[in-house]
Amino acid sequence: MTKQIVSFFAGAGGLDLGFEQAGFHVAWANEYDKDIWATYEKNHPKTTLVTRSITNIDADEVPECDGIIGGPPCQSWSEAGAQRGIEDKRGQLFFDFIRILEAKKPKFFLAENVSGMQHARHADALNNIKKMFKDAGYDLYSQMMNAVDYGAAQDRKRVIFIGFRSDLNIKYTFPEPIEKEERKALKDILLDLDGNAVPALEKQKPNPDVKVLNHEYMIGGFSSMFMSRNRVRTWDEPSFTIQAGGRHAPIHPSAPRMEKVETDKFKFVEGHENKYRRLTVRECARIQGFPDNFEFVYSNVAAGYKMIGNAVAVPFAKALAVSILEHLHKAKVKQAA
Repeated sequence: MTKQIVSFFAGAGGLDLGFEQAGFHVAWANEYDKDIWATYEKNHPKTTLVTRSITNIDADEVPECDGIIGGPPCQSWSEAGAQRGIEDKRGQLFFDFIRILEAKKPKFFLAENVSGMQHARHADALNNIKKMFKDAGYDLYSQMMNAVDYGAAQDRKRVIFIGFRSDLNIKYTFPEPIEKEERKALKDILLDLDGNAVPALEKQKPNPDVKVLNHEYMIGGFSSMFMSRNRVRTWDEPSFTIQAGGRHAPIHPSAPRMEKVETDKFKFVEGHENKYRRLTVRECARIQGFPDNFEFVYSNVAAGYKMIGNAVAVPFAKALAVSILEHLHKAKVKQAA
């Protein structure tokens, strides 16, 4: 029988898609950002989407389920952000996630967040969150993981929390990383798209001349922050982390590596300036593991980059979902014996 799960902070549904690929059914999802609703509903037609903030959702509204998954907003924990952590209202959304978890008591949960959450300044808040998960009745397992070790073509470190209801007595072990030689590089997933990219129109509007869905890139200059380090990975390497801001999208691998001028200052190689373009929305989606028929709906390409950059890499999500399913199955067999 298919395991039913619910998803909070669903975004475009990268985490949800990975769980669906593993055999789960996402029956109900919650996403508050109105710029994402059309994309989620188009690509997850069998899921009921609730669009209010989690703070205004009563646990009674959430259907019975086998698991609850989600990635509470990461900006407040991000190394690139202000690192306000639990003091930020977005950081406090973790408490609402736990509130509903405690009320519904599903067999398991998975929560994902940025690696910055483990910064020393957040130690007390992190320990508090871990205690709350345990007090809610769950055996908690957490680990820093890199999506490149689980089939995604990018370096993307995230903290994963997985919990199983204590009465199930499940001793969880995280999935083993794939061998280094099996890791995907940019050539494995982007080469066939080469030559088809089109620039966004003025004011970052979508380009109707795209030959491939969402295969357009943000136009405009590059900030001094962007030029503070090399932003080019070669065809034989995995991508840098795909971020939520289009202006920070990595450069396409056909460009030569940027040249260092001085500390925190790089430049494009002279004579090759025309090769330095940002990765397209579709290229970023491929790097995150979204299939080509997954349509990102937006009126400004910046929204497409944001949805993709905030998502969980699909192959990574699937690997975690498969491991959870295996542990639930073992526990069921053990109980039946």
